[in-house]
Amino acid sequence: MGKLPKALRILIYATASVAGLFVLAALAIALFVDGDTLKPHVEEAASNALRMQVTIDGPMHVGILSGPHIDAEDVHVRNRDTEVAFLKQIQLSLRLLPLLRGEIRYGTIATQGARINIERDKDGIYNYFRPPPPGGTHPLDLPKITFTDMTFIYADKQTGGGIESSPCEGVLNDMHHPGGAALLKRLSVNGDFTCKEIHGKTKSATDLKFTVAATDGVFDFKPVTMQAYGGQGSGTAHMDRSGEVPAIDLQYTLSRFHVEQYFKPKPSGRSVSGLMDFSTKLAMRGRTREELRSSANGEVTLSGNGLTLHGMDLDKELPKFASSQDFNLVDLGALLIAGPVGLVATKGYEFTTLVQAPTGTTPIRTVLSTWNVEKGVAYANDVALATPENRLALKGGLNFVTNEYKDVVIALVDDQGCEKVHQKISGPFNKPAADKTNFLVPVGPFLKLIDKARTLVNGKTKCEPFYTGTLPPPKTTAIARAP
Repeated sequence: MGKLPKALRILIYATASVAGLFVLAALAIALFVDGDTLKPHVEEAASNALRMQVTIDGPMHVGILSGPHIDAEDVHVRNRDTEVAFLKQIQLSLRLLPLLRGEIRYGTIATQGARINIERDKDGIYNYFRPPPPGGTHPLDLPKITFTDMTFIYADKQTGGGIESSPCEGVLNDMHHPGGAALLKRLSVNGDFTCKEIHGKTKSATDLKFTVAATDGVFDFKPVTMQAYGGQGSGTAHMDRSGEVPAIDLQYTLSRFHVEQYFKPKPSGRSVSGLMDFSTKLAMRGRTREELRSSANGEVTLSGNGLTLHGMDLDKELPKFASSQDFNLVDLGALLIAGPVGLVATKGYEFTTLVQAPTGTTPIRTVLSTWNVEKGVAYANDVALATPENRLALKGGLNFVTNEYKDVVIALVDDQGCEKVHQKISGPFNKPAADKTNFLVPVGPFLKLIDKARTLVNGKTKCEPFYTGTLPPPKTTAIARAP
């Protein structure tokens, strides 16, 4: 084998020498640079970049062998005396060539055991809020951020609600912002997230998964899937933050969920069981939650077949109630109202006072609850349920701008949709008021004969139908209608 050309040998020797010097420099930095000495400078730089208070309570290490990087533990991020984030471990890798030019450019950011705390105070201000910096935000360019074993906590002190999600994992790729504008207004990013469990004050879900893709402030979350109440949920969300007023479009379905998990069992012994389907489509615009709520337009549907009301035989008891008037239609109507509001508008009326002593069961053949939402008010479109012998229907609206019932009336109707008994609901969602049940006087034998003759002449008994929806009447009727 011949000798290598002289020029090539010189190049190899020079490259080897530079590589050797680089390794020696790396070893020197790894051995002699004290991470704790640099910690105050890193804390100051991070605080200035986030415009929050960043402290590193654990050890910090600086390395270069696998590429320039900083490892830190027990990192706290605070804003306005509240902790916004805690990072058990974080590793920031730096790009070498920009670093040699005196520029700091991040390669990847990896976190483990992060806890994100988002809080909305009684004045509606979030704990992460900061006034915009002079000249707007700085340019942002992050190739990759990963989250492992993350916990996300949201608390709303205005409403008393909140959620906690854990453990969560995710990755964000190609995060970019040109600077100048608000962060979400021009942000571009794509990524995936998963959370094993989500717990709220009254609700829970599991196996949340979603993908996000954003370009210049226009975000698409699809698909979004989860398990809730034993059913499968899926949906999409489109959020446009590029304009002056944010716009949001939501679509969501929850198929074959167990309604007995939705309506928690009550000490009274009354409950409802069976499988139901839920779907919603909403469009909203606004800068605040109130503006979004008051601009909401769309539709909501809750439906199910073959349900069971436990604690009473409704068809057996209804004839007795005509004379005693010991009956509360609102309790049975809780299932109809549940569509657009969850359980918000049914507090205190969850099958608790239907009868004094729970006994028997009622088969519910069909529940159909469809609502049109216009400017934050849900109006009943086709809302009714049917037992083997009776139909119950609802009219009116639910005002989510003022959080109160709007001309809501629940009625038992006959085969023609005419009301036989009705009850009105008014007041705020958290303290509704129901008037006395208004029963029509049962017809006597002579009036029955006149009513029958009128039916033979006219083909049907005239009335002003209360219900004109699609749910068909049962084969028999428990209470006769007055003429």
